[in-house]
Amino acid sequence: MIWRLAYNLLIHLGLPLALLALYKPKRGKPGFGARWAEHLGRVPPTGQEAPLWIHAVSVGETLAITPLIRALKAERPDLPILLTTTTRTGADQAAKLGELVEHRYAPLDYPWAVAAFLRRVRPRALWVMETELWPNWLAACARQRLPVSIINARLSERSCRRYARFQGAFDTLSRPLTHLYCQHQDDAERFARLGIGRERLAVTGSIKFDMQLSDEVVAGGRALRHSFGERPVWIAASTHQGEDEQVLAAHRRVLATYPQALLILVPRHPQRFDQVATLCATEGMPCARRSRGEQPGDETRVYLGDTMGELPLMLGAADVAFVGGSLVGVGGHNLLEPAALGKPCLTGPAYFNFSDITRQLLEQKGAEVVEDAEALGRSVNRLLGDGAGRRAMGEQARAVVLLNQGALARTLSLGLAALADE
Repeated sequence: MIWRLAYNLLIHLGLPLALLALYKPKRGKPGFGARWAEHLGRVPPTGQEAPLWIHAVSVGETLAITPLIRALKAERPDLPILLTTTTRTGADQAAKLGELVEHRYAPLDYPWAVAAFLRRVRPRALWVMETELWPNWLAACARQRLPVSIINARLSERSCRRYARFQGAFDTLSRPLTHLYCQHQDDAERFARLGIGRERLAVTGSIKFDMQLSDEVVAGGRALRHSFGERPVWIAASTHQGEDEQVLAAHRRVLATYPQALLILVPRHPQRFDQVATLCATEGMPCARRSRGEQPGDETRVYLGDTMGELPLMLGAADVAFVGGSLVGVGGHNLLEPAALGKPCLTGPAYFNFSDITRQLLEQKGAEVVEDAEALGRSVNRLLGDGAGRRAMGEQARAVVLLNQGALARTLSLGLAALADE
């Protein structure tokens, strides 16, 4: 196909830039060490025979698919599982699964890298978390007659229209897909419009609703909240460049009403931790850093969550939760963790990456949209001052999560049936 030749030409021309983006050292960004060659297909032996290959690109996808992996191993303890991620943070999260899986970094989408990976691993099937479709991955799987299933498949209207403009290329790309387990009926309808047969489509719901927050995390959040005393506490989670300034401006409004209020600020990317700490100092907001074991005193205005993997604990310690990436054009982040913890959820207007989940929370009054820093400050003030309203909003958020649970069981049932047929 001409489009695939053009694609491969472009990605090979861009190989130096891709490697630079992946491996360029950045402050606070963990490196890949000696394992960097795994991205080029040079993976060490796994010691597994015909493993099920599961791919989760980064930490969010790894967290989301973890309950499914645990349930799968409970049903099929004899089934070897190879879990791949692209990012180091995803690898760190995968390590928490211990002996349930073997972890390797996924090959970049170069034909020779994918071929080398498959020669070494020889998987029985591939499950991909969410709709991450790589042309050379899928072409190599098709040549080896390797079944490919998409877990938590989603397709926005915008993406559907974009694919439709290149229908021939999409047909070739999607032909190796054997099963698509869609989050919503709308997603399945869009895939059907693009020509994917109904026999390959199933609506299972989103397994992200089936998250299980451990008793340890819940208890840790309560203990952290208790350590803060009686002062009001709110959190701004997964914030991005250009958003922290808006959050601090909102916090200034909160402090005008509640002088002892504490903001838990958790930047999305670890390489920005030092930068955000400097910003707090510049803005005159005394800051305590969790990574240093610093305890917030009476004069502390910001508690910087500058550690990895502790966001659920931080959310559990807050009275109100704002989720970032939504006051800038990033597209927002998932509101499910604060909702599952029964926290009233606030998001900016740019939540298009999680529109289905966010809309459900908005419809059930478990979340609110704040247009800017001023609106964020107003909403936080109102919720901090209305305990009954705050608790009711948090319960509505949690009810949405509970109502949507069950996707994990449906996905597991269909996935196991497909494995038995293959």
